[in-house]
Amino acid sequence: MPADGPALSAMAARCFTDTFGSMYRMEDLRAFLDETFGEHLPSHLCDPDYRVQLAVEDDAIVGFAKTGPVFFPGDWDAQTIELHQLYILGPWQGTGVAPELMRWAMDSAREAGFTRMVLSVFVDNIRAQRFYARHDFAEVGTYAFRVGETIDDDRIWACTL
Repeated sequence: MPADGPALSAMAARCFTDTFGSMYRMEDLRAFLDETFGEHLPSHLCDPDYRVQLAVEDDAIVGFAKTGPVFFPGDWDAQTIELHQLYILGPWQGTGVAPELMRWAMDSAREAGFTRMVLSVFVDNIRAQRFYARHDFAEVGTYAFRVGETIDDDRIWACTL
């Protein structure tokens, strides 16, 4: 799976840029994409603290989910895992890929002994919030998500597994 690193990085950067790119200064966006998807994401494919599931069609990555340690501020117990990303490229949104990846994320977390999953979602990303609510997530807090000089108003959502 490490061989998937470059394609996964490109897909994640494209998805983030398509969804949120207009919200940030270009230099801030570039630096964020390089750090988050260029450096960290490929290394997580080999890191036992993280699990990544790809959705592939015609040998191209069209979506992915990544779980791992919780990095939000707060008092999270050892049975809590974070859904760091669940990204689906636009043409595959609404086709069943996202629910399949969410099932994988929740099932693999349960199998690993986790009892709670948390994630963050941009306050204005109503479509994502509806999706998470359908999977029994509920808002439990706020999170300042930084991209360069911009601090977004994210919400922390959680569900019992």
